[in-house]
Amino acid sequence: MQYTEVTITLSVLEPFRDLLIDSLGNEGPYDSFVETAEGLKAYVPTEQYSPDWLEERLAEWQPMTEVTYSVQPLPDKNWNEEWERQHQPVLVEADNGCRILVRAPFHPHCPEADYEVEIEPKMSFGTAHHPTTCMMLSYLAELSLAGQRVLDMGCGTAVLAILAKLRGAASAEGIDIDDWAYRNAMENAARNSAEVTVRIGGADLLADRPEAFDLVAANINRNILLADMSAYATALAPGGTLLLSGFYESDIPALAACAAGLGLRLADQKYRQGWAALRLVKE
Repeated sequence: MQYTEVTITLSVLEPFRDLLIDSLGNEGPYDSFVETAEGLKAYVPTEQYSPDWLEERLAEWQPMTEVTYSVQPLPDKNWNEEWERQHQPVLVEADNGCRILVRAPFHPHCPEADYEVEIEPKMSFGTAHHPTTCMMLSYLAELSLAGQRVLDMGCGTAVLAILAKLRGAASAEGIDIDDWAYRNAMENAARNSAEVTVRIGGADLLADRPEAFDLVAANINRNILLADMSAYATALAPGGTLLLSGFYESDIPALAACAAGLGLRLADQKYRQGWAALRLVKE
């Protein structure tokens, strides 16, 4: 099949890159994406490429971030095979030495890993290639999860919920607002023989919880975390842990201040390539 590559540059990356990927993939025919330092590359079957439709989608974001793009037809080849060749597994080593391998079905097993999570790398966020996912996996590897009730908020591929179950969590639940992520999370849970409950929706779903969580992990973006942190705090049991990532180091003061106002104590923080993650405890 012949594909067309659209290279998109954004003056403001987050959260617009993720939102744009969601728009092009769920509302249109684009079926694969590669994040770049300036934005992303989006791929669409050439016969389904529409410049007018693309212009309309990109125009939606112009008031909030400057968007420019270029288009290049690609030679006809087996792009699934080519993509698989370039997509590499990720071995995450936590501070306690625990090693987690996140790999696709076409990658071999790794005897050096303490845990392996097999993720079908579709369009959902959470293949461990992003620094924020690595930091969240590290936290889950460093904490004692045996018997814990865990929530993976904005779960994407459900990689965090799956690892929690592999590490002995009593229950693991994933919530995501995106239908594609919901379906991908269900597939990945089954692929790893992990009993994970997945629901589609937002933080409003936490209001009907009959019991509190011992750990909530939310790898989303700064604005959503600030807006929904009170719902996370309410859903946490006393002494429970809230893990946050999806934001830059410069965002820590705003998030820490919001958390403090909700009775959440900042216990630890991680940094990687300008991104940050926080471990908070409910007093």
